[in-house]
Amino acid sequence: MRRGSEGSGEGEGLSSLRAFAHSSSLHGISHVFAYGAVSLRRVLWGGFFLGSLGLLLLVCAERVAYFLTYPHVTKLDEVAARNLTFPAITICNLNEFRFSKITRNDMYHVGELLALLNERYEISNPQLAEPHVLAALRDKANFKNFKAKPFSMAEFYNRTGHDLADMLLQCSFRGTGCTARNFTVIFTRLGKCYTFNPGGPGREVLTTLQGGSGNGLELMLNVQQEEYLPVWGDTDETSFEVGVKVQIHSQDEPPFIDQLGFGVAPGFQTFVSCQQQRLVYLPPPWGDCKATPIESDFFTNYSLTACRLDCETRYLAENCNCRMVHMPIPSKASAKYLAKKFNKTEQYIADNVLVLDIFFEALNYEMIEQKKAYEVAGAAGSLLTILEIFDYLYEVFRDKLLSLYKEKKRSPRSDGGTL
Repeated sequence: MRRGSEGSGEGEGLSSLRAFAHSSSLHGISHVFAYGAVSLRRVLWGGFFLGSLGLLLLVCAERVAYFLTYPHVTKLDEVAARNLTFPAITICNLNEFRFSKITRNDMYHVGELLALLNERYEISNPQLAEPHVLAALRDKANFKNFKAKPFSMAEFYNRTGHDLADMLLQCSFRGTGCTARNFTVIFTRLGKCYTFNPGGPGREVLTTLQGGSGNGLELMLNVQQEEYLPVWGDTDETSFEVGVKVQIHSQDEPPFIDQLGFGVAPGFQTFVSCQQQRLVYLPPPWGDCKATPIESDFFTNYSLTACRLDCETRYLAENCNCRMVHMPIPSKASAKYLAKKFNKTEQYIADNVLVLDIFFEALNYEMIEQKKAYEVAGAAGSLLTILEIFDYLYEVFRDKLLSLYKEKKRSPRSDGGTL
């Protein structure tokens, strides 16, 4: 009876295995556990099945490991738009301080910083100066019976910086005239600068409805070369070049014009074609960007420039209890035509006047977006076939344990009773 029961148990096990093989989605297992005697065909199918099963397990393990690295892909697309927000345009004269606005008190406090005076409060290189410049320098550097007054670097930058109302000869946006009142004063590492279309409270952000020249900002500027400081040494506050520096940026990003700006020289008309780019990044663990707002007392939106300025400002405040002025608080134009129009000589126009035209190349923008390379569904799909095997093994072991428990319960006890 026991042999018969064992044989019956083996038969039931084989029968359940065949039933599983014929209902499973595992490819080839139904040929391995086919009905009938063992044949070479079934043996070959068995070898192929075991090899494929091992490869499947290896691939599943690799997919799970890949999923846990949180990979991402970058999608690049060009999107057409009916209108686009025009960027902010920041403009700085390469000369930070107007020579005519520097007083004797200014010269006393910052003459050495500007390389105009030496450590003994004397003119550094009088032989290099033109006669009229040397005369003005001697007058400003005459400290005989002079009593110094309090000095403010912020007031000095604001007072001696170039005035856009004097620099701006012509201005138009989308064919409509504009003035210096359409610009906002901003202080950068290049001194007193001006931003067009900055946005912010009470200022509507301008848009453009068409691409191409004439549909953006057109400026004619006088760089006022006669106001440039005499340069006799290399300092951070003086420049050997003549012209303006320009940065095109979004309204959410403060300018970092000394690093990211481009120069425009007088005597030329410069065309600048730009394209808007929108970036969408994934939060951790797929990327390094935070999903929470920036933790800053100075900026509400995150950007590399804002982060850098925030860090620099905090460092100076904590270590020096001060801040720099720029840091946040908690083709040639027609010289003859212009010389008649602005009552200047042709040489003056060529040396001082520039034309700048900034516009969108086309009415579209470039979308760069990070996306998850491997979703949870993809990882789970690879495991479903493996789960079928574990589910079958679970049922087999469960039935075995139940049968052993029942058999043990029916077996006679040593004292003659039954369990």
